[in-house]
Amino acid sequence: MSISPISIYWVRRDFRLTDNAALTAAIRRGSVLPVFICDPQVESLGAAPKFRLDLALAAFEDRLGAMGSKLVMRRGKALDVLQDLARESGATAVYWNRLYDPSSVARDTDIKASLKADGLEVESFTGALMFEPWTVKTKTDGPYRVYTPFWKAVREVGVPAPLKAPDQIPAPETWPHGEARENWKLSAEMRRGADVVRQYVRVGEPAAQARLAEFCEDLIAAYKAKRDYLDAEVTSELSDALSLGEISPAQCWHAGRRRMQEGAAGAEHFLKEVVWREFAWHLMWHYPEIETKNWRPEWDGFSWIDDEDHPHFLRWCQGRTGQPLVDAAMRELYVTGKMHNRARMITASYLTKHLGIHWRLGMRWFEDCLVDWDPASNAMGWQWVAGSGPDAAPYFRIYNPQTQSDKFDPEARYLTRWLPDEMSCASESAIQFFDAIPVSWGLKLTDKSVEPLVDLAEGRARALAAYETFKTQ
Repeated sequence: MSISPISIYWVRRDFRLTDNAALTAAIRRGSVLPVFICDPQVESLGAAPKFRLDLALAAFEDRLGAMGSKLVMRRGKALDVLQDLARESGATAVYWNRLYDPSSVARDTDIKASLKADGLEVESFTGALMFEPWTVKTKTDGPYRVYTPFWKAVREVGVPAPLKAPDQIPAPETWPHGEARENWKLSAEMRRGADVVRQYVRVGEPAAQARLAEFCEDLIAAYKAKRDYLDAEVTSELSDALSLGEISPAQCWHAGRRRMQEGAAGAEHFLKEVVWREFAWHLMWHYPEIETKNWRPEWDGFSWIDDEDHPHFLRWCQGRTGQPLVDAAMRELYVTGKMHNRARMITASYLTKHLGIHWRLGMRWFEDCLVDWDPASNAMGWQWVAGSGPDAAPYFRIYNPQTQSDKFDPEARYLTRWLPDEMSCASESAIQFFDAIPVSWGLKLTDKSVEPLVDLAEGRARALAAYETFKTQ
């Protein structure tokens, strides 16, 4: 009797069965051993991303179990774990879906070479992106540096139809031992905030597919016109599912294309936002330093405050700047693990321009607090707002929180949801902020409102003056 060859399917940030190229290839080859490794890169994640990963792992573990399969979980260096599992199981191939951040690329390149030297078949697949970063080129055969030309280059490029979910996942005759996910305590760093944030998170592939269907059916038509309004609730809310691969960008693309062809007014703009995410990864692939350095090197000498102990930075983190919209947004972040995209731009602009604090400090705070953390989108977004990134008119875009509030929250519904008023009347979500924050902050619902850290006009003038000084140096 012939024995079915065993392939290790290394699960990373692709917690889905549908449109999963590595899993599909492994199934075609024979028996499949799904594996998740808690390696140093997982250990280094911020509190909220690690918490959200824990939820995704639990959901995917259940989903595989319902298919008669398992998710073998182990902790350690990825190469060591994969080599051990190959020896223990008799696996002769290792498959995974590609990641594109610098640390993953370096790790995976080394692992692929080492496993091939061991005599294993090793192959990686497209999964997290629609367009591989090295395939989209300018007419001069270089990478794109501006979004609009990138969008024009890919908008008519055919995106393969999503792969169907498998009917079954052939299992090996015996399973190697695994570790209990609960023992890893991936959610521990969230402390008491975990129970609060969990109420706002939809977890797993079925939930992501249902949300995409709901968005395309009921909300996409109003997306372009209303997506910047802070209380409109017309966004897809799929950012965390995309960051963990509970749904693929190709699924979003094809669903949006169908609605565009049907005449839905906001569908094309939704597709542009899906491609904006692709552009962020395009930049990170070609300019990996965007995570840690100014994308525009001429900004290296700019006089941002780079001190995480600065009292203004702490007040910003706590949602106590005295600017209602900024404070509401920072509290939304702490309660839900997300922040409306318009609010992200406003809070980032306020930190880097009105307060003059380095974009890296804000980026790291978001990295710790966002359940939808995405290294490319986070880095590009912060640098785009700060002025050091890929923006045609960088530094002069200074968002005024008050005028932005008047325009995009005209009835103050967003402010009311996240901020208690002077009478200490508060919505449930505003109260939850005080249930989630560190006890060490010493904040109470009954605390009086704080005075603004800076006058908005003075802060803007100071930012522009700093830029003029910088230009003449």
